[in-house]
Amino acid sequence: MKAKIRGTEIYFDIAGMQIAPVGKDVEERPVLFLLHGGPGGDHFRFKQHSLELQDVAQLVFIDHRGCGRSKKTKSADYTLENNIEDIEALRKHLGLERINILGTSYGGMVAQGYATRYANKIDKLILVATSPSYRFIEEAKAYLRKYGNAKQFAISKHLWNGTFKNHRHVMKFFQLTDSLYSTTAKVNRDKTFSQSKTIWSHEALNKAFASFLRHFNFIPKLKKITCPTLILAGENDWICSPTQAKTIAKHIPHSQLKVFKKCGHSVAVDAHKSYIRAIKQFLVKK
Repeated sequence: MKAKIRGTEIYFDIAGMQIAPVGKDVEERPVLFLLHGGPGGDHFRFKQHSLELQDVAQLVFIDHRGCGRSKKTKSADYTLENNIEDIEALRKHLGLERINILGTSYGGMVAQGYATRYANKIDKLILVATSPSYRFIEEAKAYLRKYGNAKQFAISKHLWNGTFKNHRHVMKFFQLTDSLYSTTAKVNRDKTFSQSKTIWSHEALNKAFASFLRHFNFIPKLKKITCPTLILAGENDWICSPTQAKTIAKHIPHSQLKVFKKCGHSVAVDAHKSYIRAIKQFLVKK
């Protein structure tokens, strides 16, 4: 499905019921927008590791503008500002008074931006393996210098500089860095970034790392987020370290933080059962 909003077309898909029969009763479940990472990824990995959440919520999978199955436009359109406003436009398009958001990695950055701007339109916020500011980049570079190998270090320059040539080039990056992103890459090979069916937009990825990810900073605004917030992080996350998650938790008043041990950036894969359980408990809590 595509929503024609703000001069473009945003792809979205839905799993689960908002109004569900439970025995002889009727249960209204929260609507949960799932925002993918990258930038430049798409929603498909959520369908691989988060579908179980439809037991407690209606899931709305979204491809950011220019990403996945959303309409391709010029790279100048691929901005954090547009991604935030597209979520608000989609909320209105779907006729929803309030929403819940789960944002992973870059999706968590979009989610923070939305929650600071539209605090009265969000019920609950879930931030997974993400960062509140540009500071994650230098921290990730330091991690790579200490723990990465020569091939990983070399190809990561294309990430920092925003110089990936095409989809195949991005996939080569993930083939070399899967072990950095996931502590269970060997046993969960089919769920790694390099083996996923994600349609990568190298244009959106390049645009972000060459420009706005170098200076965005939500930290001064996080206090505006008033809804209950769950923050999940991986102890061994190389690109959005637990330090970033702790900073978010420090500045959002009604937040709770959980750091999973022996877990990388791919929290939903490396700590799958605990990830699903934590989110389900958070969503059903009154």
